[in-house]
Amino acid sequence: MTIIAAADGSALGNPGPAGWAWYIDDTSWHAGGWKNATNNRGELMAVLDLLRSTADSDDELKIYCDSQYVINALTKWMPGWKRKGWKKADGKEVLNKDLLASLDEALSGRTVEFEWVKGHNNHELNEAADDRARAAATAFQKGTSVPEGPGYVPAGTSTATADDDPADDPTEPVAQDDVSVEPVTAAAGPDTTVVSCRVPSSVADELVARAQARGIHPQEFLAELIGRSLETE
Repeated sequence: MTIIAAADGSALGNPGPAGWAWYIDDTSWHAGGWKNATNNRGELMAVLDLLRSTADSDDELKIYCDSQYVINALTKWMPGWKRKGWKKADGKEVLNKDLLASLDEALSGRTVEFEWVKGHNNHELNEAADDRARAAATAFQKGTSVPEGPGYVPAGTSTATADDDPADDPTEPVAQDDVSVEPVTAAAGPDTTVVSCRVPSSVADELVARAQARGIHPQEFLAELIGRSLETE
């Protein structure tokens, strides 16, 4: 079986408030972004998060992208950049090296096909990813909650309904300045338990910034913090 998805990025100002998203169907998609980034970073992050989210699947992956930069970078240019120590032919450092290095690792051992589609040309999956990436960028621009989506839900998986789980206690509402750091979509191994929590926006921004500085996913960084904290107790 092949997982078929579209990945897209959006930046309002380029650089500016930016979003990224991948989309399989209405029950399986994920979006996020930054307060300030470029469209290319959004395009790359959408693919990277899709790879990470589906890492435990044995299925092949087909990704529609409207960015020739992303496709060429991942299928043509990256081997040469790596040989030169992530330098271009002119000796300058490759842009977005952190994301590209993470993508190189995430692609290792995977069977992935990329196909270019023209943006804004009524391609159903591409349009859905674009809408969600733009919505994420707009949310960062306005300082509102980012519509992050359900994450990766394997085909055939039953999704929970409102009747399956008890609703949050309406007498204890979540503070408006509390937001999810990241939806829980990173691939979890057989010995891994997924935990989700809410933190103030300022804390979430700091976590994301520190993770980006290290070139890792915010969830990985948060897991490291929790692990170190438990070790010191």
